[in-house]
Amino acid sequence: MGRHSRKGAAPSVADTGQQPVVEPAPSRPGTPQGTGRRRRQPDGPGTPAHGTPLYGTPERGTPAHGTPAYGSAGPGTPAHGTPVHRVPASAGAPGASARGGHPQHDEGGPRPGSYGPGPGPGRTRRGAEAPFVPGPRHEGLPEEGPKAELPAARGGLGRTLTGVAAAAVATVLAVVVAGQVTDRETTEAAPRAAGEPDGRASADGPASRSDERTAPTTPAPVVTPPPPTYEQLMTRQYPIDPKLKGSGAFKAVPGLQKAPGPGQLIRYRIDVEEGLGLDPELFASAVQKTLNDPRSWAGRGAMSFERISSGEPRFVITLASPGTTGFWCAKSDLDTTIDNVSCDSASTERVMINAFRWAQGSATFGPKAMYAYRQMLINHEVGHRLGHTHKDCATPGALAPVMQQQTKSLNIGGIKCRPNPWVYPGS
Repeated sequence: MGRHSRKGAAPSVADTGQQPVVEPAPSRPGTPQGTGRRRRQPDGPGTPAHGTPLYGTPERGTPAHGTPAYGSAGPGTPAHGTPVHRVPASAGAPGASARGGHPQHDEGGPRPGSYGPGPGPGRTRRGAEAPFVPGPRHEGLPEEGPKAELPAARGGLGRTLTGVAAAAVATVLAVVVAGQVTDRETTEAAPRAAGEPDGRASADGPASRSDERTAPTTPAPVVTPPPPTYEQLMTRQYPIDPKLKGSGAFKAVPGLQKAPGPGQLIRYRIDVEEGLGLDPELFASAVQKTLNDPRSWAGRGAMSFERISSGEPRFVITLASPGTTGFWCAKSDLDTTIDNVSCDSASTERVMINAFRWAQGSATFGPKAMYAYRQMLINHEVGHRLGHTHKDCATPGALAPVMQQQTKSLNIGGIKCRPNPWVYPGS
């Protein structure tokens, strides 16, 4: 740095009472000034705390840090440099003001006019605008041209460095906070990436797409229909092969159905050929109900029928396939294979009911009269076992007698009658 011009002659050793100090030679361009520490001189009258020699006669209010006063701007106010610490603007030149609370770079030790030890790490002077951050010494700044030689640039540069330091601290804090937020978001996103539930559905996940979500549905209550009644079952037709020949093995329908009324007690048993696929319980109930109906053989109180499954029956009502029925009917010299009909095999204990007729009925009654046809079939074959023979209709349009072969025809000798299942139809 070049020397500044000054007014008047340089003070002599006799005037100042101090030994002259040789200033360091100007550095080469681009080399920072003040890279070394100045040798401290003994303090004397008017000597600043840091040993910088005064050019000119010291006066009251000379700056504490040794900035030379250029000219005589007035008591305590330098012409161009840093104003005296804690001196109000009214005490100096017009427009001069003290830098209240601007942090100073200390080299250690107390200073004249200060409140105590210089600020250490993390400490600031009263009224500081930002936390103290150590920065480069002003003496170590590189030359930047003519402006770098002006002592007045020291205060502006200090403010600039302080602002830069404060901005750096704020930037560091912002980076730290941003890093913490990022870590927290990463930690929260990890369970979601691993498929763990976090109480929220991803905005891009399938759970947020209404077109892929299935609305919960309440299953419809299962309504179990009631079982069909006896009357309903008696009106239905059941599939069976008209040429079926079963195993020939019979099985008695278990249970006991007591005779319901007075009269001669007639015990019977019911056997059903195995493998027919027909309901033996339905067949047993139909026989018991039909025989004890007031319109049947027990209608006038002459007899009452009781079904048993063990003991000695008077006869055995047997439900068998067409082939097995033909076999047992042939034992009594009866041919049932021509019209696939039933018979009372009188030479045996069995009253044979053809399973095909029981399941499918006949053309004379039709499918809508299955109930009546089954009643007629039971009454007709049991009537033979009770000693009754065939009887034909004598009056056209009248009800056919129950012992007429109604399965074969309702028109006998040109007399057409109506179907009839009962012994006493008017009862």
